Amino acid sequence: MKTIGLIGGMSWESTVTYYQIVNHVVQQRLGGLHSARLLLDSLDFAEIEACQSSGDWEKSARLLTDAALRLEGAGADLVLICTNTMHKVAPQVQAALRVPLLHIADATAEALRAAGVDTVALLGTKYTMCQDFYTEKLIAAGIRVLIPDEPDVELVNRVIFDELCLGILKEGSRQEFLRVINALAQKGARGVILGCTEIGLLVSQADTPLPVFDTTLIHATRAAELALG
Repeated sequence: MKTIGLIGGMSWESTVTYYQIVNHVVQQRLGGLHSARLLLDSLDFAEIEACQSSGDWEKSARLLTDAALRLEGAGADLVLICTNTMHKVAPQVQAALRVPLLHIADATAEALRAAGVDTVALLGTKYTMCQDFYTEKLIAAGIRVLIPDEPDVELVNRVIFDELCLGILKEGSRQEFLRVINALAQKGARGVILGCTEIGLLVSQADTPLPVFDTTLIHATRAAELALG
């Protein structure tokens, strides 16, 4: 079994889910008392969020690269950035590593292709929805990406940072997210990407008839599969 290195803490709420999913997949595959070989470098999200807000992506790239190198030095065979937004600096992180960095958008694109979904709604932070570092991976895979209008971009972003990253789950926010998803379905979306690792804490497949692609589940499951060969 290969060792998975997790760059977590962004937020720690979803990092917990990564740990659970990877271990569940390994236990289901191998049975018995088997669990995953994992290393975790958990960053202070306040420092990362300050970089996001100020646009200092160079500093955030250095912070994540340092974490990735610590994981590689400790024996990680592959590395994951446990957040969608910070894949903006994935190229810089991968360039510093000898081991592979499993990109969350690549894993998600594979899942969409496997499901035959070619038009998808994307919910995430405003950085993930509105910048091209994430959507370009999907578009390159032949997938059309729909995002909310500007007021709903701000709504989704606010709920992520002010509620979900703090472990706050509100029924009103769930209903607002479902309204946004339904609006994008009316525009042609045939699936929805939960493109922030915290959204799966609020919205699940049971909430909508539209196929849900939870990036936390997809990313962590793919990592476990790679670790098991």
